[in-house]
Amino acid sequence: MVQFGVSILKKIIFLLLIATVLFSSDLKTEQKIYKLIIHALLPNKKDIKVWSDTKSKENLLRGIDDIVYVSSPTKANFVLLSKDKKTNKDVIKFVTNIQLLEAQQNNVVGGFFWQKGRPNILFLRRNLKEHNITLPESMQEYIEDEI
Repeated sequence: MVQFGVSILKKIIFLLLIATVLFSSDLKTEQKIYKLIIHALLPNKKDIKVWSDTKSKENLLRGIDDIVYVSSPTKANFVLLSKDKKTNKDVIKFVTNIQLLEAQQNNVVGGFFWQKGRPNILFLRRNLKEHNITLPESMQEYIEDEI
């Protein structure tokens, strides 16, 4: 009976370790994607300041080594929104879900969100033009005229 319990405990620990590695891998992937997006939107900016309206995205952004997380959206060059929130019109805004992208399509340059386990990136042409942003060739395929 004791041996059976130890065997199950080992399996549970093993599964938890696998889940931790997979989650960590997803987090690193998401950080890499945000790093690419932020640098594509602000290619000539040396001092990139970012802000997010959620703690989980704040933690994710803080893990990107060459950007600075700021305490307020008014101090940011790039704002990542997960909720419907009013921010400075001049700042580059990006959203984390399709519903918010649809609701804020006149105010944001795009969005990055997961659907069916896959990352989805979308930039809105008219808002990129409004901010005088030209994306690199590698990101042109993600530009849309409308949602």
